[in-house]
Parts: sequence; structure tokens; C-alpha cells
Amino acid sequence: MRRIPVVPLAVALVLLLCLSLLCGVGLGASGIGPGQVVRFLWDGVTGGTIPAGDVAAYTIVWEIRLPRVVLAAVVGGGLAAVGVAVQAMVRNALADPFVLGISSGAAVGANAVILLGAFAGLGVWALSVSAFVSALAAMALVYAVARSSHGLTPLRLVLTGTALAYGFEALTTVMVFGAARGEAARSAMMWLLGSLGGATWAQVPLAAVVVLAGWVWLARRAEALDALAMGDETSAALGVRPERLRRELFLVTAAVTGTVVAVSGAIGFVGLMVPHVVRMLVGAGHRRVLAVAPLAGAVLLVWADVLSRLMPAPAELPVGVITAVLGVPAFLVLMRRGGYAFGGR
Repeated sequence: MRRIPVVPLAVALVLLLCLSLLCGVGLGASGIGPGQVVRFLWDGVTGGTIPAGDVAAYTIVWEIRLPRVVLAAVVGGGLAAVGVAVQAMVRNALADPFVLGISSGAAVGANAVILLGAFAGLGVWALSVSAFVSALAAMALVYAVARSSHGLTPLRLVLTGTALAYGFEALTTVMVFGAARGEAARSAMMWLLGSLGGATWAQVPLAAVVVLAGWVWLARRAEALDALAMGDETSAALGVRPERLRRELFLVTAAVTGTVVAVSGAIGFVGLMVPHVVRMLVGAGHRRVLAVAPLAGAVLLVWADVLSRLMPAPAELPVGVITAVLGVPAFLVLMRRGGYAFGGR
């Protein structure tokens, strides 16, 4: 496939993301026109006066939908960026942010709150804090088990993360089946498949800062990622210390994954599909891929969240279901077009 220039593609994705955010705020069970959405957003930023008859619509826009679509963009961008890093770190085309077992570990903590009432003293922060802490604990366990006298090798990291993920998932399943309340089990399943229904403005700043910091760090290490993707011997010959870089990547990906999973649940497929699709468009160089993949991931998840609200309205589907339904066919079609190999053109 012919490469698309990065700058025009990135600019187009930024414009598409802005349009997607605007549509995401307006679309829903209570439809709000684009003009009214823009007026509400302007009034909210400038402190304008809202007529009494528009207070309900303004509240829906500013307090419910806007933080949700912004958080969707942040989570989508973070998952896509981390997907690029994980695939380079373990040199595995099937790797994504959840192959290390971090999301499964976060699910244990989240379900302990939903099903068992753990950390109840933290109030509205209980779910996010518990998920993040358990994600970090899972990261530490994976690192401790995978590390050997030969360092942190890709194969041991993938096998350890996969094995522990099965263990975490089994523990979560036991908790769900043992739930005394059916509604609690349903909430747990929604979280396991990803949901942005509980998004608030309080969750956005921390998630945005962590994702942005991770993205910047990865972009600065793009040349080292190119070397690492070619193998440890090649990267060492090029002056990159693969063991040290892999350890740094593990910490960055764990921090970003733990943060986004804590606020959105376990949304799959974004970190697997988006990096591959972007490589097909711009090439395999990590500087080009990292310039585009987070923007593409943000657009994808914003629209997946919109569809999760619209398709079963007034009910809501897990976002992870939508990403799979949209992503699997598109991914297979692109792969069938030929001219693409992981790490190739």
C-alpha cells in the first residue's frame, strides 16, 4: 500500500476528532442540534447566561455527555499509543495493552468494589482507586515472575502475562458468580467489557495527563522502538540497551493501561487493531505511527461510545462490544488487501 503523508493525515484526524466530539455531545436519547451544542459549549467556557428553558439540555451537554466523549477520546488515544509500544516491546503482532495481564488484574479490584463493597469509604473514587491499585499490583507480579537471570525477555513476558491474566479472570468469574445481587453482577459485566457511562469531569484531568505524558515519552523514544522491534542483537548493535528499554516500556504501558482501565473498564481491540491499521497507512516507523495512532484511537472510541448509546437506546451496550463489532471486519478486510506485514511496509 502507498504511504499517506503523516502531517496531512494527522491534521485530518484532528479535524475529524473535533467533529466527532461535537457529534458525540449532540447525539443520544435526547437529541440536541449542533448549533445548540456549540452555543452551550461557548456559554459554558465564557460563563454566559443560560435561559431557564435550556437548563436541562445544558446540563446534559456540559455535565453528562461532554466529559464522557472527552474521556472516550483520552482512553482511545491511550490504548492506541500503548498498543504500539507493547507490540514493539514483545515483538508480537498479536500483542495489545491487555496481553500483560494488567487489565485482568484491574478487573479483580474493580469487581471487589462492585460485588463486595470494598473500599466503600472512598465513595465515588472507590472503583477507580481499587482498579488502579490492583492493576499496579498485577504489573508488579507479572514483572517479578517474568524476570529471570537473563533479564526481561519478550517470550517470558508474554507467557507470564497471559498465564496470570487467566488466573485473574478466573478469580473475577468466581466473584461474579458468587454475587448475591443480580444488578451487581450486571454492573460487573458491563465494566469487564468497558463502559464510559459513569464518566465525570473529575476523572478527565488525571487520565489526560497520564496518557499525554506516556504519549510524549513514547514519541521521544521512537527511534529506540524501531531498533527494539528488529531484535535485541540489532538494537544492542545500534546502541540501544534492550533490557533497560523493555523495563521502561513495561512501566509506562502499565501506568497508562492501569489509568485508562480504572476509568473506563476493560475496552479491548483498540490497542490491537489501531496500530496495525496505522502501519498500513503510514509505514512501520514508530515516529510516524505514534503521530497518528492515538488520534485514530480517539476517533474510533468516541464513535464506538456513541453507537453504544444509540443502538440499544434507551439501554446501553458495553463499548467493548462495539469496538469488536466494528473492528474485526474492518481489520480482516485490510489484512486481506495484502502488502502488509508486522514490522514491514
